Amino acid sequence: MKNLAIALAFLFVSLFSVTSQAHQAVAVDYLIGESDVSGFRLAYRPYEGEFKKFKWLGTLDVYWEVSFNVWEFSDTNRTETDFAIAISPVFSKQFTTLWGRPLKWEAGIGISLVDDTEFAGKDIGSHYQFEDRLGLTLVLDKEGKQSASIRYFHYSNGGLDSNNPGLDFLNLSYVYRF
Repeated sequence: MKNLAIALAFLFVSLFSVTSQAHQAVAVDYLIGESDVSGFRLAYRPYEGEFKKFKWLGTLDVYWEVSFNVWEFSDTNRTETDFAIAISPVFSKQFTTLWGRPLKWEAGIGISLVDDTEFAGKDIGSHYQFEDRLGLTLVLDKEGKQSASIRYFHYSNGGLDSNNPGLDFLNLSYVYRF
C-alpha cells in the first residue's frame, strides 16, 4: 500500500510539470451509492487537453483527474465511513448540443487506493480498486469554464482478489476550469 501511495504521489507531481500549457480544473461531486451509501468527491484536474490520434473518432478531449473520496454507509444499526484516493485518465467527446451548449460523453478507467476493505457490509477484497466511469457532461457557459456531469462509477478490484463485489455509484458533478 505504501508503494502505491508513493507511485500515485510521483505521478501527481509529474503531471504538474505539463500544466503550463494546459487547462486545469477542480470538481465537487455528490455520490449516491447502492445500499444506503452516499458520499462526496473533491477532484483536481492538473491537465486538460486534446488527443488527436484517432482518425475514426476525430479529436478527443482528455483529462487526468486526481480525487479524494469519502463514502458513508448508514442504516439503523451502524454508520461506516471509508476514504479513497484515485487517479484516472478520462476521454470525452462532444456528440450534440443541448440548449445551445456542448453535450459530451466521457469514459475512463483509473486506479484507486481504498482505506478499508470492509465497507457497507461488503468485503471488497483489496485496498487497490479500479475506478471505471461512464458519463454525460454539459458545458454550462460560453467560455467553457463551468460544466455539470452525471456519471456512473464502478469500483472493483478486477478479480485481483477472490472477493470482488464492487461498489456502484451515481455521481453528480460540478466542474470549474481555470
